[in-house]
Amino acid sequence: MKKYVLFTLALLALIGCQNTNTETNQDIVYEYGIPVDSFDIVKGQIKKGQTLSGLFTQLGCNRKCTNQLCLIPDSILNIRNIRAGDEYSAFYTQTEKPQLLYVVYHSSLVEHYVFHLEDSLHIHTFTKPVRTETKIAKAHIESSLWNAIADNNLNLQLALDLSEIYAWSVDFFGLQKNDGFIVYYDELYVDSTSVGIGKIHSAKFLHNGKTFYAFNYENDDIKGFWDEEGRSVRKAFLKAPLKFSRISSGFTYKRKHPVYKTVRPHTGVDYAAPLGTPVMSIGNGVVIQKGYKGGGGNTVKIKHNSTYSTAYLHLSKYGKGLKVGSRVEQGQVIGYVGSTGASTGAHLDFRVWKNNKPINPLTMESPSAEPIPSKYLSDFHVLRDSLRTKIDLEL
Repeated sequence: MKKYVLFTLALLALIGCQNTNTETNQDIVYEYGIPVDSFDIVKGQIKKGQTLSGLFTQLGCNRKCTNQLCLIPDSILNIRNIRAGDEYSAFYTQTEKPQLLYVVYHSSLVEHYVFHLEDSLHIHTFTKPVRTETKIAKAHIESSLWNAIADNNLNLQLALDLSEIYAWSVDFFGLQKNDGFIVYYDELYVDSTSVGIGKIHSAKFLHNGKTFYAFNYENDDIKGFWDEEGRSVRKAFLKAPLKFSRISSGFTYKRKHPVYKTVRPHTGVDYAAPLGTPVMSIGNGVVIQKGYKGGGGNTVKIKHNSTYSTAYLHLSKYGKGLKVGSRVEQGQVIGYVGSTGASTGAHLDFRVWKNNKPINPLTMESPSAEPIPSKYLSDFHVLRDSLRTKIDLEL
């Protein structure tokens, strides 16, 4: 009986020790695989011109480990690509003579490189998990899409994504006060910090009294954004050849030329934009002219089909590899905004011809791409109806 009692007491003591250890382990805070509460942490940014070996020496790393930095394979980390402004964390022992045991290089909010320095150097990567939060955002537009996004404290990537989705249907250079949008989308987070926009599920854009829907639908055969009837929001031509600018002069047959000071036709649209702004082809086609064209300066002209041609004037330079006969795709950069030729400042003069007759680019109607095949329409309608409930809200 005595032996049994002693055995029981010993067993209970052992269990108590195990429980204590478990509770202690649960209290330890780990980050990047390091028990961070066991160290003093020094944080900083890499300075301009500073190398990784220079940083490690500054932090107190021993020479043996510092010399081994050059042995890290580029496939793991190219130490020559360390950027000024990137952040690091140095972990020191909480002892009378602190010893540097770890350095973490934060190449982004997601990717981190952990250097172990206790004996010899070795490295492992640590990827922080990215979580998805589905959101609904809406805003009125007072001046521009970009300002509306910023004024409502939304991720600025939304402006880029919405401008791409609606590049064929919304004139972002002619937005009106009280235009607006509602969008149902995924935002990506690392810890509590937004790191970007994920999938946009659906959106509604109000512009010039019209409502433009866009529903994200895809299967093994098709993918893209479609309107409520299953028509592609993509069209043969983009609404404009560049992003986030303003119209400085419209299509007219009576304009006083700013250089020649005479009244003459201006059969195009001028977009004021900073020097070097990328200029895109509004549609697929073939380059039929490239070169300096008098008052038009550096010019590219593209034939899209038997009906439509476009031209891009006053360019500062041309797109890489562009030449007469080159095939270009919709959205491809064919040049950059400049002020060559008869020009008083950086801008793009954009022109469109239909059956060899100049037309106003701002009023040009463009045919849509192929709609959703009929065999997928019922499936699309189910998704559409579900998504529509998310965005049919009052602005």
